[in-house]
Amino acid sequence: MSVIEVASLVLALISAGALASLAILRRKTNASFREIPAYSQLNHSIGLAVEDGTRIHISLGSSNMISERSATAFAGLGMVYRLAEHTSASDQPPIASSGDGMISILSQDTLKNAYANAGADDRYDPTTRRLTGLTPYSYAAGAIPIMLDEKVSTNVLIGNFGNEIALFTDTAERKNAHSLATTDNLVSQAILFASMEKPVVGEELYAAGAYIKPDPSHSASLTIQDVLRWLIVISLLAGAALKVINLL
Repeated sequence: MSVIEVASLVLALISAGALASLAILRRKTNASFREIPAYSQLNHSIGLAVEDGTRIHISLGSSNMISERSATAFAGLGMVYRLAEHTSASDQPPIASSGDGMISILSQDTLKNAYANAGADDRYDPTTRRLTGLTPYSYAAGAIPIMLDEKVSTNVLIGNFGNEIALFTDTAERKNAHSLATTDNLVSQAILFASMEKPVVGEELYAAGAYIKPDPSHSASLTIQDVLRWLIVISLLAGAALKVINLL
């Protein structure tokens, strides 16, 4: 193993240990996060959807579980679980659409587990998992009718999207439905800045679960992210300083 691989492994083990320790501590304390307006508005829209008897549509994009985009896929599935559990009392269960077969299967299992955990097994509907297309634009073409025709009042777009995300945001605006959109694709983030009032960018994507229905593991994960971010910043500044004085 190279020095970099060893360092990465050590960092991963330290992070895992810190995460477990913080999760235990968080069980005894209330988590406090900075406000992200888009997530605050989403929580309000979830409550309205349950009261009005309308649906939430979670669009997971075209992430692939065996590529570098898998992190966004897990974040999206986490959102599916949180929203399904949060709205388990609603007459209109949330719909999860995706553009990848493996993600579609996992979203079905996630929905089933969320309803089981909420004690609402009888409300689970296997047809709320939709594989709408295997290419970006066929996926969008299949998902847009869900937004238009199935009593959807809130859309959550979370995952890997390309230019097709503009079709989703435009449809939501024409339907006057609330939308939260976040992606790891830089081109799509630029589109969201132009088309969304409150876009969610960068690492805020991975904080979604903690802001919707936090648990100790989510709270600890965000704390570890902050600590690692500051360690990287300090390391970069220290390296630059050493380079300037010719010690590196």
